[in-house]
Amino acid sequence: MGKEKQSESSSSMPNLEPDPEAISEFVRIHDVFLSFRGEDTRSSFVSHLYAALQNAGIKVFRDDNELQRGDHISTSLLRAIEESKISLIVFSKNYANSRWCLDEVKKIMKCYRTIGQKVVPLFYHLEPSEVRHQTGEFGISFQNLLNKISIEKELVQSWREALRQAASIKGSVIDNRGNESEDIKDIVNSISQLLNKTDLFISNNPVGIEYRVQDVINRLDFQSKGVQLLGMWGMGGIGKTTITKAIYNKIGRNFDGRSFLANIREDGVKIAGQVCLQEQLLFDICKERTIKISNIELGKNILKDKLCHKRVLIVLDDVNTLDKPNTLCGSREWFGSGSVIIITTRDLDLISGRVDKIYKMTTMNENESIELFSWNAFKKASPTRDFIGFTKNVVEYCGGLPLALEVLGSYLFDKTKSKWVLVLEKLKRIPNDQVQKKLRISYDDLKDDDEQEIFLDIACFLIGMDRNDVILVLNDCGLHAEIGISVLVERSLVSVDDKNMLGMHGLLRDMGREIVREESPRRPEKRSRLCDQEDVIDVLSKQTGKQSVIGLSLKLPKANAKCFSTKAFEKMKSLRLLQLAEVKLDGDFEYVSRDLRLLSWNGLSHIPTNFYGENLVSIELENINVKRLWKNTVRMEKLKILNLSHSRCLTRSPDFSNMPNLEKLVLKDCPMLSRVSSSIGNLKKIVLINLEDCISLCELPRSIYKLKSLKTFILSGCSMIDKLEEDLEQMTSLTTLIANNTAITRVPLSVLRSKSIEFVSLHGYEGFSSIVFPLIILSWMSTGTNDLPFPFQITSSVLSSLVSLDVPSNRIHELSSFSNQLPRLKSLWVDCISEDQLSIDSTTILNALYARISMEFESAANTSQESNPTSILIQMGINCHVTNILKEILQVEVSWNLVEVNWNLLPGDSHPNWLTYSSEGSSVTFEVPEVEGRNLMSMMCIVYTSTPDAITSGPYRNFDTEIMTVYGFSNVLVKNYTKATIQLYNCQTFYLFKKEWQRVISSIEPGNKVEVVFVFKNDFIVKKTAIYLVYDAQNLNHIACSRDESEWSEESFSTEEEPTDDFNQNRKKKNRVE
Repeated sequence: MGKEKQSESSSSMPNLEPDPEAISEFVRIHDVFLSFRGEDTRSSFVSHLYAALQNAGIKVFRDDNELQRGDHISTSLLRAIEESKISLIVFSKNYANSRWCLDEVKKIMKCYRTIGQKVVPLFYHLEPSEVRHQTGEFGISFQNLLNKISIEKELVQSWREALRQAASIKGSVIDNRGNESEDIKDIVNSISQLLNKTDLFISNNPVGIEYRVQDVINRLDFQSKGVQLLGMWGMGGIGKTTITKAIYNKIGRNFDGRSFLANIREDGVKIAGQVCLQEQLLFDICKERTIKISNIELGKNILKDKLCHKRVLIVLDDVNTLDKPNTLCGSREWFGSGSVIIITTRDLDLISGRVDKIYKMTTMNENESIELFSWNAFKKASPTRDFIGFTKNVVEYCGGLPLALEVLGSYLFDKTKSKWVLVLEKLKRIPNDQVQKKLRISYDDLKDDDEQEIFLDIACFLIGMDRNDVILVLNDCGLHAEIGISVLVERSLVSVDDKNMLGMHGLLRDMGREIVREESPRRPEKRSRLCDQEDVIDVLSKQTGKQSVIGLSLKLPKANAKCFSTKAFEKMKSLRLLQLAEVKLDGDFEYVSRDLRLLSWNGLSHIPTNFYGENLVSIELENINVKRLWKNTVRMEKLKILNLSHSRCLTRSPDFSNMPNLEKLVLKDCPMLSRVSSSIGNLKKIVLINLEDCISLCELPRSIYKLKSLKTFILSGCSMIDKLEEDLEQMTSLTTLIANNTAITRVPLSVLRSKSIEFVSLHGYEGFSSIVFPLIILSWMSTGTNDLPFPFQITSSVLSSLVSLDVPSNRIHELSSFSNQLPRLKSLWVDCISEDQLSIDSTTILNALYARISMEFESAANTSQESNPTSILIQMGINCHVTNILKEILQVEVSWNLVEVNWNLLPGDSHPNWLTYSSEGSSVTFEVPEVEGRNLMSMMCIVYTSTPDAITSGPYRNFDTEIMTVYGFSNVLVKNYTKATIQLYNCQTFYLFKKEWQRVISSIEPGNKVEVVFVFKNDFIVKKTAIYLVYDAQNLNHIACSRDESEWSEESFSTEEEPTDDFNQNRKKKNRVE
């Protein structure tokens, strides 16, 4: 802070100590009232001071309506002064030129004397004596005010007295030769001490902090009675500490105690350091210095005993090992109800599964980056006009990383343009040391050499590549890439986007390349990896490469293509990664390393004849200028990836016979490609084939349909392909089929029959198969049966195994047009526009079902047969303890070997476990009640039928796919009158599509009026039906529902005679069950 001065005392000076007798009770809403002259300090010093106070959790009243001020101070402003604990007066040269400011200081000094308000004067580019005696520039501004307006002498004298009194209080001088940032920090600390606060300093320039802070706070449940653990994860320098400090300040005072343990990575390295952290935690919350902790285990017990009844906020900042959080917060039981523990880390693995929620830190956007950089480089919110271009370059380089923006901004402050140019040029080759030091911590923390090697390979060569491809290549290099990349992602060193591509922050990339450069700063040929263009050209031109080189990348623009001798690679015997673009190599390719695993060569003009490729895992030859690849190919056992995209001269694919382990084939945008080798059918491990935009390709080899391992097949833009063979269903692993913009005019039935396809884009349809397939079927049905594809006409059961169909309310008029197909559907969901429409549509559906049944069974024997009563139990929903109990009871009461079923013996209500509804005939209507504290889990249905004796011999058994023919059960129709929906389910749904029943239960809510209708064959007479609504157990510790058990169950019970007539009467409707 600037100079602190105590005003001179004099015998004539009045006593300025507040009168204790005069102090009255005021509600102190504000921590600080900020008095200042706007034209002097609003956009500079006061703006920064206000932000710093706010970030420290101090509630500041600042009047921002100066431009609308009149001659007299408002009553609301006077009240704000009275309601503040501290008045902070910023005296500046024009402060006394404002009547409003003078009225403020007069009121402030009155509150100082009468209610004990604390006053802190700041002298901005002034001396206290200038204010006390109204001299110098301050005195001139005061006199200018007096000359402008006519003021009573008494008022002028009261202003002078207030100024004299205020300037006599110990305050701070902010001169123009000091560091304002340090001054502000000291002022905030002083105010915090006066307020008895323990808030933390956040930042001089709090850009983009507030909304991030609120985003984190919104993830906390302050009504929770448990202990919440929140993890904050992100790369070094991204602002985790800054945000957690702001959170700590904002919510910390709402807890019984709080502690912010910073730099745990450094302070907790040794056991003594961890003990010190335990003591610090204890002091922060309990304010006890007398307790000494001799060892970690004793410290754990003390922390638990002291904190278990306190609601606390604890921040563990920069945690890098598990032992540190275990030492400081080993169990939730250590802390009182409602406590919050926040852990910041660079390592996702440390907090995964150990905290309740994880907040992933994000970099700053462009506007935030420019503002933060500008505050550091120009001391204002935007760059100086002449430096706008330079600023954008630096901001782009920093990639939204707050640490880099602050460091580079401060470094470039007050530098000339020429210095900026030099700094930017240097950054391209050698990153800033201060930023590097911070970022390198994460790299140095990688304990495994494999992980460091993988990081350097990605930083130098593999950014933007598919993660799976990289794993294949690096695994064959002897690195455990899958585990290694996962660790790098967890440590925020590498990212994987939604397309599975590897990414890395630009500064981390530069850090990795700098680590490689430091291996041999002056001799690039001795480094392990070469990716800097100048260094690579130098090494290849001079042919100085060494055995230490394991990776080399040189990608030139087409205009700057270069040619080198293959002899430059002679000594690079360990080379395993080679990337070239617009580079020509002359000479014998025997010189190129035999350890090569990745070859990426863009713009290759001819195929080397004596190139050793038996160890290659990935070949990427994009934009090659050849018609045919490898007339006589060598055996490439290890080859997993072949990419020949954008090869405009390529007319035929290579022979795949010598690539038995190929997994990924990409021939995208090869416009002259007209033939794919039939040897493609020999690729037993292929998972992806991409032939996108191969516009000359007319047909596919029939052998391609034999690829049982293929998962993704892309034919988009193959405008000459006009059909897919029915053999496509042999591709049993195919999950993604993309074939839009082709000549295919109809979706093949083989696609719809496929049991593996999950996503399809074909003939104008695109989306998940569960959505797209029903739309295709619906389009066929709505045009009439005669328009159905031929296989549908000859295979009447195909639809029932293919689709569930949802008909929205805006298409229900089409229902009748394909009603004859309804019995074939697995399930049908109809949204009706009204209850009347529901009645019409349900009648249409039932008529279609019975018409189909009559047709299918009219050839059956007409001779009368004795009827044999049978009870059928059908369960819809989830098995749980209650359903098992009910099922056991029903099996006892309605056993297959009972001579007579006594319906009076059937279980009635067992509130709140189950509720019973029953009715004569094949349907039951009921209103779903609300059961306090319970959720509907299952619906048990008993249907009592009379069946022909010829087909009902033997004991009851579980239903299977024969239930249609053996027991005559056809469909279930569920009508929800309240929601105006109809659900129809084929009998085979019970056995083949168990998840459909979950949809039935989840669609039924308390208050819904529901009717369930069972449809049987004509010669089955349904006499009575009962439905049990089964609810889950309230105490899940005693009755746990088993969701992994079968979600449906059907059993039948045979009896020899009809049941008695005194069946349970249908229940009255209940809106609510208490």
